[in-house]
Amino acid sequence: MSNRYQSLIDNPVGQLLAKNLGLPNPTKLVRYEAGAPLVNGTVVLGGDGRLGATLVSSLDDLGIAHVATASAEERYQGLVFDATGITSSTELVALQRFFTPLMRSLDSNPRVVVVGTPPEATNTAEERVAQRALEGFTRSLGKEIGRGGTVQLVYVAPAADAAITSTLGFLLSPKSAYVSGQVVRIGVKGATAAGPVADWKRPLEGKVAIVTGASRGIGEEIARVLHRDGATVLGIDVPQAANELQAVMAELEGDHLMLDITAKDAPQRIAKHVKDNHGGVDIVVHNAGITRDKKLANMKEDGWSSTLAVNLTAPERITAELLKQGLVNDNGRVIGVASIAGIAGNVGQTNYAASKAGVIGFVDTLSESVENGITVNAVAPGFIHTKMTDAVPFFTREVGSMLNAMQQGGLPVDVAETIAWYANPASTAVNGNVVRVCGQMMLGA
Repeated sequence: MSNRYQSLIDNPVGQLLAKNLGLPNPTKLVRYEAGAPLVNGTVVLGGDGRLGATLVSSLDDLGIAHVATASAEERYQGLVFDATGITSSTELVALQRFFTPLMRSLDSNPRVVVVGTPPEATNTAEERVAQRALEGFTRSLGKEIGRGGTVQLVYVAPAADAAITSTLGFLLSPKSAYVSGQVVRIGVKGATAAGPVADWKRPLEGKVAIVTGASRGIGEEIARVLHRDGATVLGIDVPQAANELQAVMAELEGDHLMLDITAKDAPQRIAKHVKDNHGGVDIVVHNAGITRDKKLANMKEDGWSSTLAVNLTAPERITAELLKQGLVNDNGRVIGVASIAGIAGNVGQTNYAASKAGVIGFVDTLSESVENGITVNAVAPGFIHTKMTDAVPFFTREVGSMLNAMQQGGLPVDVAETIAWYANPASTAVNGNVVRVCGQMMLGA
């Protein structure tokens, strides 16, 4: 999976041409490597809200160095601002006072996190207005920070303050390299406490994870990252992909099941395999998906129906069966793969966009009814470099990959890392979220 444009300019001659011709010059993104510290540098804490002590404790637990007072001579890898104390629009100036002096002190690939209170959980109309304003601030800063930087807003419900640690670890680290301009909600739906984590480097130790479409591409990378974090992976794919699936699962010391997830008996067969071989499942990742692109005027019913069946109906049916049989363990995770197409739409993808918007609806609906610490979330990838996108004509591919704040496409691992954050036992209060893994695309909310 390559980004040919970036490889062309990633040398002295290419850099000179980009500068002289005014061509895009995206920063090479730093991604997480197993065994590395979460943050290679220091984070500055600011703001005057209710989360001050909790943020310090969370960063200490994660082994992230932090200071409360910045020095003009130092460089910093991240900024965290507690905006929960802002109760009126006039107090929003605290954002400018904290960030403006520090923006030129940030290192390459910096991380910025603003923490607020969900507007619906505020005490006054003035506070609700001020907290909603944080969304415009963070999304705009995400588009101007540059140097491979990311900016996020995390709304934490008052009862869920202690559940922020896993989210901070993800958003401040290279694991979130291609996630920016996002609004994460903690403790808004369901549980408000975090589950226990014995080892932050292998938080999924002892967990069982299902990954559909696991033989290649994004699905394979999801399986690899979940395995890295300690999970036993049950990879599922169609019989035609048997050789690839078996090879990947053998390498990961996992389990495999070959079937068509749209088959009438697929949910029952998956449930039986899980019950007989694992006793239950902790993480269910609905990654399998297809495209059958045609403008609606030219679309056949089969192209429509098959896309909806794989991308949306199968995840609904499989999840319902696993829940019905009680096979999703307490503090379990159901994770869907939506798409930016389901948010912004794409020409020739009415079927695909409908299916991916449906995945978002699936998250909205099911996240309100699950119990026992089970959560339901989704990722919405933008332009991710895979073998499929490598087959797109060069000009179309490169232009499409640059229509975001980072001016480049993402990698399958970017989607996988976001899913691993959802899967973390400490992410119990992260429920009902749809996070775009798109480098903050210029289109779509």
